[in-house]
Amino acid sequence: MELADHLRELRYRLLLSMAVVLVFTIIALIFYQPLLRLVLWPIKQAIGLYQQANPDSQAILVTSGLTSAFSFYFKVCLMAGFIVSCPVWLYQLWRFIAPALGDQARRTGLLFLAPAVPLFLAGVALGYWITPRGFAVLLGFNPSGVTNLNDLNDYLGFELRLLLVFGAAFLLPVILVMLNRFGLVKATALAKGRKVAIVVCVIFAAVATPTTDALTMLILAVPMVAMYLIAELICKVHDRTLVVDNPPTKKPVTANS
Repeated sequence: MELADHLRELRYRLLLSMAVVLVFTIIALIFYQPLLRLVLWPIKQAIGLYQQANPDSQAILVTSGLTSAFSFYFKVCLMAGFIVSCPVWLYQLWRFIAPALGDQARRTGLLFLAPAVPLFLAGVALGYWITPRGFAVLLGFNPSGVTNLNDLNDYLGFELRLLLVFGAAFLLPVILVMLNRFGLVKATALAKGRKVAIVVCVIFAAVATPTTDALTMLILAVPMVAMYLIAELICKVHDRTLVVDNPPTKKPVTANS
């Protein structure tokens, strides 16, 4: 396939994906109020916890500027359309990449995509569940008697980045298993680096979680460590299968004359 054909194929996949995202974004406009409650639930819970612990302080949600409210309205619907349509544009991305891959790489890619989506969504759900406590801790740094103003657009961007971090963290075992299937990482290497990996997982959890308490950090760190150990076990089984299927050949012993 020539370069022009690749570009036409890419344009087709992009336009199709954008059209699907646009359709779901328009549908999201109809369900804006339930989406709004879903988006604002963590910060409202956090404000409730904060004001319960600090009766003399206040935290409120605000919009700044004439177009700020419309911008927030559009971002919420676009985000919902992008997330709901992810199976479609992921499939279009795969259809564009797949012809350049061999049969083995395509099979590995499918094995990667199958568990990647539920794991990513599980990470997002976990992040969504613990964010109210984390946001309440961040609000706790507000000086006593001072009103904390939270711009809706800034909050939406921060919430989205945080949920993406949690979702990406849950892709760790899939990435390790995929690298093992491509022969880039061995189970023995994962075993040797286990202690370092545990420390890295804890550090990552400490940085990613918007709170200072150890419990919230462990809520992310423990699943990451568990998934690393599961990935190590899967890679070990795969490496043993390769040894059984392809035993090392021994050179014939020749007698010296």
